Amino acid sequence: MQVIRQMSAATLVVMAALAGTSGVAPAGQYAWRSEMPAESDQLGRRFAPPEGFVRIPVPEGSFAAWLRGLPLKPDGTSVLLHTGAPKWRQDVHAAVIDIDTGTRDLQQCADAVMRLRAEWQFARGEIRRIAFNDTGGSKPMQFSRWAAGERPRAEGRALVWAKRSSPDASYASFRRYMDTVFTWAGTHSLERELLPVRDGRVEIGDVIIKGGFPGHAVLVADVAEHPTTGERRFLLIQSFMPAQDMHVLKGRDTPDGSPWFRLGPDQPFVTPEWIFPPGSLRRWPSGTGQG
Repeated sequence: MQVIRQMSAATLVVMAALAGTSGVAPAGQYAWRSEMPAESDQLGRRFAPPEGFVRIPVPEGSFAAWLRGLPLKPDGTSVLLHTGAPKWRQDVHAAVIDIDTGTRDLQQCADAVMRLRAEWQFARGEIRRIAFNDTGGSKPMQFSRWAAGERPRAEGRALVWAKRSSPDASYASFRRYMDTVFTWAGTHSLERELLPVRDGRVEIGDVIIKGGFPGHAVLVADVAEHPTTGERRFLLIQSFMPAQDMHVLKGRDTPDGSPWFRLGPDQPFVTPEWIFPPGSLRRWPSGTGQG
């Protein structure tokens, strides 16, 4: 008891977070918001499935369910760059996600994918699971280390972590951690830590990605299936270069600009601003968006 009394409040908060207690998880499922979005403003309510298709069932609390509930800005909202200026193309999005971009040119394509995955984990209090590889191939950048006060520093081609700050597992600390991840990670590193989907069957939470300098990545945010044929259609979220509002993509080759995409076997996958080679579908090592 004497030892516990001597610990700082911040240290106790971090210990609780790492133990997975509910006291650290933010109120609500979307920690950057002060309140839950109205149902009419949620991604899963804004876009009806294509005719003849139905949304696939997902477990409550899963990454898939969380993505379906993402808050959207009002219909017709423009995509803005991190500077606040409008993106030069306003014809590629069907909706804008109601989440911050930041004021620096950091939250680009793979960054948006990592941000949404980590936001879901943070909301669930899964502090130890928040980790991403850096481009140089060093050990994973773990939020648990950041929350304990460690910070990375480049030494040669490697990132070296050392205690450089006070423990802090708050949401504000998490956002600073994500900006650091955006600095050191990208499509090259993310592609290598995701698993190829050999059968091409798309699930919510999957990532279509081409690593490189530059590369690109988009996130599968929802899936609908035809009950007879088994064909699947899906919604995609992206950010782009320079850093900009996350947005739901329109189809490039559909006459009505439908946001519901399909993935053909052994064919390039075409989006309004990128063409991915065959075999670009990837999945998180922990499985599908079911959890």
